[in-house]
Amino acid sequence: KLKGAFSLLIFTEDCIIAVKDPWGFRPLCLGKINDGYIVASESCAFDLVGADYLREIEPGEIVRIDKNGIKSVNYGKKKISRCIFEFIYFARPDSIIFGESVYKVRKNLGMKLAEEFPFDGDIVIPIPDSGNIAAIGFAEKKGIPFEMGMIRNHYIGRTFIQPFQTTRELQVKIKLNPVKNVIKGKEVIVIEDSIVRGTTSKFRIKALKKAGAKKIYMGVSCPPIRYPCFYGIDFPSKGELAASKKEIEEIRKSIGLDGLYYLSLEGMLSASSLSPDEFCTACFTGNYKIKVKNFKKEQFEK
Repeated sequence: KLKGAFSLLIFTEDCIIAVKDPWGFRPLCLGKINDGYIVASESCAFDLVGADYLREIEPGEIVRIDKNGIKSVNYGKKKISRCIFEFIYFARPDSIIFGESVYKVRKNLGMKLAEEFPFDGDIVIPIPDSGNIAAIGFAEKKGIPFEMGMIRNHYIGRTFIQPFQTTRELQVKIKLNPVKNVIKGKEVIVIEDSIVRGTTSKFRIKALKKAGAKKIYMGVSCPPIRYPCFYGIDFPSKGELAASKKEIEEIRKSIGLDGLYYLSLEGMLSASSLSPDEFCTACFTGNYKIKVKNFKKEQFEK
C-alpha cells in the first residue's frame, strides 16, 4: 500500500528484505559476498567490502535474503521512472546504478554538452567534484585542454542541501579555491553539473574573476531545474530555484558570467543507453509521475 519513491531494507531476526518502489525512482543494488548477499544503494559500497555486483533490484521487486538463500517476488510494476539526477549529480561516479555506469553517463553528458555549446575558450575546468567527469567528456569532445582550476576542500559537504543561506555562503567560500596560475589571463569554460539556487555559482565565478580569468563561460550538464523534487532529492521549494523565476539570461547576469548554456533535455536523455521514457524528469519539466497534493514541499519538512 506504500505510494511514493523508496528503496528500503527491512531487518528481522532471521532475514533481510529489500524493497524497491514500483516506479523504480531510486537505485538499489544486489551483490554477492562469500556465501552471502549484500544490498546497497550504490555498487561502490560492494567494492569496499570485497563483494561482487550482481544486478539492480527491479522496480516493484521484493527480495528476501535468509540462511536458505535468496527469494524474489514482484508486487507490481508501474511505468518506470528512474531519477536521472542520480546520474547527473547524486551517485558516485565509481558506481553502477540502474544497471549502468555512472562514470560513463556523466562523461557522455559532458560530450553531449560540448556538441551543443556555443562558446569557445582556452581551458575547460570543472566545479569539483561533481563536475569533474562531465568536464573530462566536454574537453575531450571539444579538443580544449582540461585543467583543475579550482581545488576542493573535502571536509565541506554538499552546499545546496544546507538549509540556511548564511551557512551555504560560508561553506562555498571555504569549499573551493581557484588556482591562479591556471586561471589568470584565460578564457575559461566552467563545467557545472547543475544550478539549483544559483548562490554557490555566483561566489565561485567571483573567485575566478578575482584570480584573473579574462572571460568565463559556464556549461551546465543538465537542463534548468524549474521544479522541486518530491521523490528523495533535497531540492528547495520552487520559489528558491533560480530557473523557476528567472530566464537564462537573467541567471547569467546574476551569476556574473560572459556566457551560460544548459544541456538540452534531449541531449541529457541521450547520454544514457536506457530508454528516455524510463527516466523521471519532473525537476526539469514538472511532469510528476506520482501526484503530490498541493505541491507544497514544506509539508515533508514538518
